Amino acid sequence: MNPTYVTFLFYLTGMLIVGIITYRMTHTLSDYMIAGRGLNKWVVALSAQASDMSGWLLLGLPGAAYASGLGTWSIWISIGLATGTMLNWQYVAKRLRCYTEVFGDSITLSEYFAHRFKDTSNVLRIISALFILIFFLFYTASGLVAGGKLFEATFGMDYTTALLIGAFVIVAYTFMGGFFAVSWSDFFQGGLMFFALIIAPVLTVRHLGGLDAVLSTIYNANPDLLDVAADVTYAAEGGGVWSSAGSLTAVGIISAMAWGLGYFGQPHILVRFMAIKSLKDIKTSRLISMIWVVFTLYGAVLAGFVGIAAFGPGNALADPEWVFMEVVQLVFNPWIAGVLLAAVLAAIMSTIDSQLLVSSSALTEDFYHTFFKRDASQQELIWVGRFAVLIIAALALVLAFGGGQVLELVAYAWAGFGASFGPAVLFSLFWRRMTKNGALVGMIVGGVTVILWQYTGSALYEIVPGFIFSAISIVVVSLMDKEPAAEVLEEFDRAQQVVREN
Repeated sequence: MNPTYVTFLFYLTGMLIVGIITYRMTHTLSDYMIAGRGLNKWVVALSAQASDMSGWLLLGLPGAAYASGLGTWSIWISIGLATGTMLNWQYVAKRLRCYTEVFGDSITLSEYFAHRFKDTSNVLRIISALFILIFFLFYTASGLVAGGKLFEATFGMDYTTALLIGAFVIVAYTFMGGFFAVSWSDFFQGGLMFFALIIAPVLTVRHLGGLDAVLSTIYNANPDLLDVAADVTYAAEGGGVWSSAGSLTAVGIISAMAWGLGYFGQPHILVRFMAIKSLKDIKTSRLISMIWVVFTLYGAVLAGFVGIAAFGPGNALADPEWVFMEVVQLVFNPWIAGVLLAAVLAAIMSTIDSQLLVSSSALTEDFYHTFFKRDASQQELIWVGRFAVLIIAALALVLAFGGGQVLELVAYAWAGFGASFGPAVLFSLFWRRMTKNGALVGMIVGGVTVILWQYTGSALYEIVPGFIFSAISIVVVSLMDKEPAAEVLEEFDRAQQVVREN
């Protein structure tokens, strides 16, 4: 049997075993959704970042570097994401972990907003849960598309078959083990992704004759590929052509770096902060996360960049997002290639499982438990959550059948979450005067701006106007509104005191 097939089969079997083991560890809805707030610092750090990066880290980002060199997305987006990661861990993680416990022991982001502002009408919970479901459908679909491309490029498998196989395994272990399975599998997957992005580009440079040879080949394809301020376009026709399109505009650079704003509103990342065992573990987790992020981001860029030398003019790739997979198969023997290609599957799985779980929690806790059956037992809620995983996966699978570019799908969902929830999370954690209506209007304005921005014809990434308009709306509406009730202010002050004491 082909060694790559064996490696993939072993990996997929391992993920199913994780699901079976963690199935026995899941007894309450809190266990299923946030692991009972019992995750250690290593698992939180690596699972947060692995669930963050998804398949775009090994497909979309290397593909962008292959298509445009050091300009456009590759370098500037990496700077933005690394900065966003650091700020999120520095200013959000500790406060959110504390606040979600002080404010009614919240286990979902929607529930946190409802408890933070004492929203008895549940309108905050409904609106935030709806945005979670809408944007996670696109995000989950992007992961399934990435899985289809992986099996297409590796095994020549039919795209539809590849989607169904990948979806089955991911849904199976998420269905069984919930957050325990997701977090522990993401921990191992994060390690595999780190290993792949460190070793693959370095050994590819060596295989191609060293750094000078690689840079010379890239220079011959187009000197502007080496310029971080150049705008280069790629066309696969005619064996591959890299054409200069002038210099990057300020809008292009701002749009790329603005990805960092998205971190403050990503439910699948924020839920890791809620699940960490101790506030004292956050400092160590932050350091682990930053090391992982910096090395993997620039490893991904380098993998796509050296791919230009490996698959240059006359031998170019039809789809730039295949570059990491093609480089791995070019350089390594089938056994090692199988391990490194499994990292692509790991990246895909590590995000889809988290997205399925957060979407499931929105349906289970924010709709079923809140509106339909408040006296439901813990076992009933777990099974509702499991079946919600199946529903969300099926809807995302329908979207994924349409294919598309992984990076484009991720960009849309990332902007949606960043603009809908980012300002609301930040203001709710730091501004005592923020009101329920301010949060509500801010979410709606941010989310709707992202949805409608494409119709303006602007090249500016939709997260920028969405985030700004949302923040302005929160401030204006809160100041126009009457001051929050004394109970809300007192609880906020108590949460602040807990943060200072830890």
